[in-house]
Order: sequence, then structure tokens, then C-alpha cells
Amino acid sequence: MFSSHFFDLQQTRRQFLGRSATGLGTVALASLLSPGLFSAVAEAAARQDTWRGLVNPLHRAATAKRVIWLGMAGGPSHLETFDYKPKLGEMDGQPMPESFTKGQPIAQLQGKELKCLGPQHTFSRYGKSGQEISDLFPHISTIADDICIIRSMQTEQINHDPAQTFMNTGTSISGRPSMGSWVLYGLGSECENLPGFVVLTSAGGGQNQPIAARQWHSGFLPSRFQGVQFQSKGDAVLYVGRPAGVTEGRQRDVVDAVNALNRLSDGNVDNPEIATRISQYEMAFRMQSSVPDLVDFSDEPQYIRELYGTDGGDGSFASNCLLARRLAERGVRFIQLYHRGWDHHGGVKQGTATTAKLVDRASAALVLDLKQRGMLEDTLIIWGGEFGRTPMAQGDGRDHHIKGFSIWLAGGGIQGGITHGATDELGYYAVQDKVHVHDFHATLLQCLGIDHKRLTYRFQGREFRLTDVSGNVVEPILV
Repeated sequence: MFSSHFFDLQQTRRQFLGRSATGLGTVALASLLSPGLFSAVAEAAARQDTWRGLVNPLHRAATAKRVIWLGMAGGPSHLETFDYKPKLGEMDGQPMPESFTKGQPIAQLQGKELKCLGPQHTFSRYGKSGQEISDLFPHISTIADDICIIRSMQTEQINHDPAQTFMNTGTSISGRPSMGSWVLYGLGSECENLPGFVVLTSAGGGQNQPIAARQWHSGFLPSRFQGVQFQSKGDAVLYVGRPAGVTEGRQRDVVDAVNALNRLSDGNVDNPEIATRISQYEMAFRMQSSVPDLVDFSDEPQYIRELYGTDGGDGSFASNCLLARRLAERGVRFIQLYHRGWDHHGGVKQGTATTAKLVDRASAALVLDLKQRGMLEDTLIIWGGEFGRTPMAQGDGRDHHIKGFSIWLAGGGIQGGITHGATDELGYYAVQDKVHVHDFHATLLQCLGIDHKRLTYRFQGREFRLTDVSGNVVEPILV
């Protein structure tokens, strides 16, 4: 549709009426003479509107085609999951040495008496690699030789929303493009009938930390690159069904007519958002056929459902993991899952046990399922939160912590069965092979065949990129 800016700057009323009459009259005449012509032209234009990516050819050989990000929202405690600290256990209840904490950013423990809280769960070594993993994860432990655990992650923001923003966009300033948007901008989508960037959410096991939609927004990139949230229960996409009495042909006519008007406007103002509007009308039309098939799990064998622990459609993390595999099969480029349940300021022992049980089985199942289908080698899986938790107690819980925490990766050119980096003996500081969020983003893009320094977008007189002005690829974890 025409914007007020278009009316004000481009046309007088007489020009608008004259041009509209001529343009629509020509379109109407063409459609009468050849009924199939209009639809064919619209479909051809829609195909031209499909974004194939800025990085073409790739900057380097890619080891991954797609990303599945398993976001553990709320900040899982590395000390109960992937970074065992027996010395911290020995100091349980004792004052935290001031040499660690003096002058350091502390969230809700600021000004409080700081005492050590030992690991609340046991750890064991698993696989041929002997990866040290918490016994909270009986299923993830079975894929120990497939995953790379990074124990030296560091970030810059100590509260949830800015930390999520930093992890997703490389800056704490709201309004910048998310990493999924950068990837879609750089590589485009391999899927014609679904968005290239899809987001799924689930909750359970702890405080359900809110997740804002701006975490998957396109920022200053054209809005065609933003993530599309699918509902975890009910219709995956709202209004995906046609209203009663509306046939596919009638809806096709409406979409074609609206897009024709949008193209007339775009020819005058050359606004990328109009091109987005056109492509999204087409995508919405195609999704009416593709989405119902996507979320119908009846074709999944029973052993696959048992592997994930779900029959699908129940809004659980397990259901979302199975849906993520189906999205990956259909060519979706970036799939981001959030499980909101890792914010354990109190009751960290029981809380981590409960939340881990909700995500453990399906996380491992996703790796195993992709592996048996030959897809793990070109799918990069990432598991982790926005930060870790303090070695100091907050009652019987832990506060936010940014100086050292853990994540794991699998597939997509990542070495399996290795641990990279380390924190000190109490799990406070990353002290060996530190990995900043910018380094992590640079490595993600490297796996996808993108040089993080060359994927840029000019905005307000400056070339922006996901890694801002820093970031180094973590070469030792790559195959």
C-alpha cells in the first residue's frame, strides 16, 4: 500500500489518479486477455524477490549450512553442568577470597557477605574422550565424543535482557540486527516455503525469564531478515488457515493484486521495506500449504518420538527440538530455540535438576538424529545461555556471572570430544583460552563460510558488523 511519505513527496492527486487508472487498467486488460499471465508474472517476481545472500561466493569453504541454537535462557550454572570445581566444594560455606571479587561487577550480591557454594551435583567422565559432565545429563553424556565444551566463555552484560541482547546481537544497544538476521542477510535461505530464520520457545524448571521479540529482530537490516516466531502449541503460525469460504484461487487473486500495487509504489520510491512486504505476502501464501505439513508429526516413526521423548505439539522443549530437525530438513537457515527456566537465584540444586531433565534428552536426541541422517556434519548446534552463575551463594542459589561460563557445540565443522579453555579453581575467572562473545560470533560465521570482518552493512555513515570492531576465530575447536 502507498505510504503518506509517497503521497507527500512523489505525486499530486491528479498524477496519482492518472497513473493508477492507467496502471490498473493495463493490468486488468492483460488479465482478461490471458488469465494465467498475471499469476505467472507475480510468481516470477516473487522468485526474483527471494534473497540469495550477500556473500556469494562464500568467503571461504563452509563446514556448516545451517545453525540450530539451543538457548538456555536465564543463565545455566556452569558449576552444576559442565565445569566441575572440587576446590569450590572444599571451600563450601567459607568466605569467598576477596582477591577474586574485589572491584568486580556483581549483580544482586553487591554489598552482601560472599560465601562459597560448592557444586550441588556430582560429575563423571564420559565417552572415549573422558569429557567431564554433570550427572544431571545422562543423555547428553552419551554424546560426549560428539560435542566440544567451551569452559572459558566471557560476556559483558550482567543482567538478563542486556546479556541476551549482547549474546544475540554482539552489542547491548537495542535495535541492532540479531545473529540469525546477519546469517540470513549473508547467506539467504535454502527454503522457498518457510522463513529462513525461525524461533521457538518453551519454559519450565525455574524462573521463566522473559524473552523479548527484539532478540530475533533484524535491527537496521531490512525487516525481511528478522526471525519469525512459531507458536509451540496449536497453530504454529497464527491465521495460517484460510477463512471459511475463501478458496486458494480467491486468495491468490488478492495477494497478486496487493503485490501489484506494492510494486507500483516500489517503482517510485525504491523502499526496501516494500520489497519485504511483497516477499512476505508471497511467503505467507506459501506457508498455508507448508506449515500444516511441517507440524504434522504423524509421519515420524515411533522410535524417533521415543528418542526425543515427545509425540510433538505439546509446547515442550522436546517437541521444539523435533520441529527444529524438520525445519532443518526443509532448508531453514537459522533455527533458534529458547528454553526459559535456568534462572536459579534460589534452590539451585533442585532447580538445575528439574530444568536439566526437561532439556537433556531432546538435546542429545537432536544430535543423534541429525547424525544418523547425515546432517550433523553440516549443521552447527549450539547449547548455552547468556551467562553463568557465581561461585558465591545467594542463599541456596547463585547470582549472575559473566567472567567465566560454559557452552557446548556439535557438528558443522566443530571437533567433537574436546574441552576448550578453563576457569580458575573456583570457577570465577576464565583463565585459559578465553572466548569472548565476539570471538564466538566470529567462529560461528567462519563455520558458515563467512569472514566476520567482511559481512557488513552501512548504517548512519558507518559499516556495522555482528562482531563490532573485534572478535577472533577460535581455531583450535575447528576440524
